[in-house]
Amino acid sequence: MQTSQEHRSAGIHGFYHQPVQEIDPYGFSRVQILDSNMYSDAGSQGTSVSFDTCLGQFVTLESSSATSGFVVYDSPAASISSNRSPFSPQGSHSCISDPHHSPENIYGSPSSGSSSADEDNILRQKLRELEISLLGPESDITDSDSFCFVSGGYQAEPSASWDWNQMMEMIPRLDLKQVLLACADAVSNADIQRAAGLMHVLDRMVSVSGEPIQRLGAYMLEGLRARLELSGSKIYRALKCEAPISSDLMTYMGILYQICPYWKFAYTSANVVIREAVEYESRIHIIDFQIAQGSQWILLMQMLACRPGGPPAIRITGVDDSQSAHARGGGLDIVGHRLSKVAESCNVPFEFHDVAMDGCEVQLEHLRVQSGEAVVVNFPYVLHHMPDESVNTWNHRDRLIRMVKSLSPRIVTLVEQESNTNTKPFFPRFIETLDYYTAMFESIAAGGSKDVKQRINAEQQCVARDIVNMIACEEAERVERHELLAKWRSRFTMAGFNQYPLSSSTTTAVKDLLKEYDRNYSVQERDRALYLRWRNRDMATSSAWL
Repeated sequence: MQTSQEHRSAGIHGFYHQPVQEIDPYGFSRVQILDSNMYSDAGSQGTSVSFDTCLGQFVTLESSSATSGFVVYDSPAASISSNRSPFSPQGSHSCISDPHHSPENIYGSPSSGSSSADEDNILRQKLRELEISLLGPESDITDSDSFCFVSGGYQAEPSASWDWNQMMEMIPRLDLKQVLLACADAVSNADIQRAAGLMHVLDRMVSVSGEPIQRLGAYMLEGLRARLELSGSKIYRALKCEAPISSDLMTYMGILYQICPYWKFAYTSANVVIREAVEYESRIHIIDFQIAQGSQWILLMQMLACRPGGPPAIRITGVDDSQSAHARGGGLDIVGHRLSKVAESCNVPFEFHDVAMDGCEVQLEHLRVQSGEAVVVNFPYVLHHMPDESVNTWNHRDRLIRMVKSLSPRIVTLVEQESNTNTKPFFPRFIETLDYYTAMFESIAAGGSKDVKQRINAEQQCVARDIVNMIACEEAERVERHELLAKWRSRFTMAGFNQYPLSSSTTTAVKDLLKEYDRNYSVQERDRALYLRWRNRDMATSSAWL
């Protein structure tokens, strides 16, 4: 099982990595997901449900090769055209959605509505009612039921009370999210018999090629199965991860880059803030803790080259773990060479310094800060990967923030997903993940990708693994640990930072960007930060600190 130093995949942070003419995702692996027609042995006449996740019985969509000549728009201000249309006439499917998603709610789910004991009891009662409707009143484990481990997987022998014919007839009338929650509740309580029955039902309801909630359900179901393995070391073997070639990764990332504004939101908002902060500086040192292909800095260098009095001298330190080299097809020297060519074309004095290591490993001496430089630090969808005090005593999350403060930076930019999955127990975390990624899958669908198969591959490679990690893993093995802006504010304030108020120019730039996307995206300015939203759900935040 990969640790926080090894696992990198792509929810929002993955499709942030946008090169000049390529896409730079993390080196995440293929997650093979079950479609809705799997497990044909568990049909209406079957008497058993098999969950043998380790013996290679999964059927997966065949990964397609990269599209030759795929063109990617690099500039945050580039015009993106596609046949986007408003999605889902039924409205948002967001789970137990709360339109008053408070950023101050640090430890409670911002949209699950399950923070109180009363609400939790109501939810569990609803889940129990659903199980009774599915399995009958005798659905508890009895002596007549049998359950055993089979070759590292699970096999349940339902009793006569399991009427599969009746259950198959009921499936079209069931609420998929409620069945997912019931199954997660069963897994949370180690109720294997109940979980096995609900997984059998879910097999017939989810599909990687279906509606957004069906696609998300397929990946969340695999996360539940992986969690039942009870061993983090088996999870990725059970999911049969196989890293695609870098050209395929670039193609998948390109699809999401075209149809989703998440990483352009990060580029645009951070660059406007940085440009204003260093307007009169003659020497600028940018430290990017997830340099990827370095594409964010191309537009910034072009803007700074045109300022009155001539361009400043720019030095960029790029931090990047070794797995990104797979997507780039090489090391950070590729990034340095590309940015050097851009700087030369703009007559900008330029230096590039590479720090080829995980952010957790970075120490002060690696950054080579020089006297007289205006230091700029960029954290694009990366700090949530750093383990905090709940994982180990090193607490690299706060250590990095304190280290950056010691540099006396001119500005620090932070872009993160607005989700609360860091310290939540499993079941509340499952609810939050379901809510957040329901909105994300809706937004992906609204982008209107013409190639459905490529979109499916993109979702599998760039989003699914994050979901599985949040559901299946615990402790150091769980590296997807998102926090709300209120919690980030607490961390930065404790390190001695003050929040930098964003100018109206930043908001205007993001609003102009969103004109190219579905009308259900919006941006809100509150609490001195920008919130990127899908319908009534906050998806990402951009803030600045000094």
